[in-house]
Amino acid sequence: MVERRIELDRRYKRKDKMRKLKKKLETSTGEAREKIVYKIKRLSPFWTEASLKPAGDAATAAPKAEKKKSPAKKKA
Repeated sequence: MVERRIELDRRYKRKDKMRKLKKKLETSTGEAREKIVYKIKRLSPFWTEASLKPAGDAATAAPKAEKKKSPAKKKA
């Protein structure tokens, strides 16, 4: 169980670090921004800046139309 705990601690630390770096990235410009992107890429090679867009954009978009289900009819 010790190995699992170590693995989980690494994951939590990595997530926390990513959260901090993404927050810094939103306000940075120029060379500082490049350094932060480099650090993020080292932690997560498949990460893209497109994934940085806030979740609020999706909430303001038009919601998908939901299908209305008709109540089930009971047979006598």
